[in-house]
This record gives sequence, C-alpha cells and structure tokens, in this order.
Amino acid sequence: MAISIAIASGKGGTGKTTIAANLAVALAKFRKDVIVLDADIAMANLELVLGVEGKGKTLNDVLAGRASIEEAIYEGPAGVKVVPAGISLDAFRKARPEKLEEVLRKLHEMAEIIIIDCPAGIGKEALTAISAAEHLILVVNPEISSISDALKVIAIARKLDTNVLGAIINRTMKEDSELSSKAIATILEVPVLGVVPEDPNVRKCAACNIIYKSDSIKDRVR
Repeated sequence: MAISIAIASGKGGTGKTTIAANLAVALAKFRKDVIVLDADIAMANLELVLGVEGKGKTLNDVLAGRASIEEAIYEGPAGVKVVPAGISLDAFRKARPEKLEEVLRKLHEMAEIIIIDCPAGIGKEALTAISAAEHLILVVNPEISSISDALKVIAIARKLDTNVLGAIINRTMKEDSELSSKAIATILEVPVLGVVPEDPNVRKCAACNIIYKSDSIKDRVR
C-alpha cells in the first residue's frame, strides 16, 4: 500500500501545485515510485506545470466512466507518474467527483507514494481528496489571510482523521510585514517543514509555457 499525502491550502495562489509537482519529482529522483494526481478537477493546472498537457485520457474521463485509471497515467519528469485532471470543460461537466475516493484506492496498489494536489479551500472536491489521504501538508504564504484559511483546513483534516504533517511556507520575500516561521507554527500548532522563497523564474517559466501553447490550450478548454 502506498503512502498518500495531500498537498492542500486554505486559499488559492499559495503555490500549492508547484510544491506538489516539485515534491513528486524530488521523490522520484530518490528512486521512489511516485504518482502525483491533480485532484483539482475544476481548475486543473498540474499538467501544465509538469509538461504532460494534451493527453488523450485524464482523471475527469476516469470520473466520468469513460476511461480506466491506468489509461490516465503518464510519465513526467524524472520518471514520476502523473495523473492530469484535464482542462476540458466538457470532460469536467461529465465527471463524478464522488468517484475520486475509489480512484485513489486503486492508485494505492500502483506506487510507493501518492501526492495529491488538492483544490484550494474546503469545498466538496477538496474534502474528498483530504479524506482519502493518510497525511496532509499545508502550503501557506506568510500573511494572515493565508494562515487564517489554513486553520480551517487543519480543523477539517483532523475531523476526517487525516494526519497533518506540517506546513510549508511558500513565496516568502523576507519583508517586515511577513509573519515569521515561529509565529506561523504557533498559530497553526503544526511544525514548519520548510520555507521556500519567492522566485520570479517560476512565474516567467509558467508565462512562457502558456504563451507558447496558448492556442492548443484554448482548444482543449472548450
């Protein structure tokens, strides 16, 4: 059985997908058998980050009963296995989110570690993904709104018996207005697992990717 880790955040824009992708690739480089799954079926972006966009079958097709989970697994950087959610609105409309837990159970037999890129917040899809995972890592920014929303995710995770491993503080800029790591750990009552500085190259890379592939992306969204 695989170890499953949900990567979650209370609000959007924290850099959760980038953290999930990089963690999965890093573990694969350590020769771990890793599957990273985009559980954000409404606002999927993982496939763009990992360069596996435009695939024939996606998680949304699996949730719609139009494909098996085996058909929706693709090889990404460093050999990590990627399950993209797909960006097609048509596929999203036909997907049945309640089948996500069943899909995750099947994936447990296919890898050592499963990284789940959860939707932000505490909506139905996010709760399904969090409840299906053994562990959870929060991605927060060093600002009060992000920390406040993260508290709600922690409370929900504990009610769902998902073990909260800790928080990653992402996109820090070392400004005086930012909350310190110590303050964040105190407020959230979970350990800080790491601190990642803001890197403008991440935004530049994403922008170049979108511009270069904009026409094909627009075609697939429809």
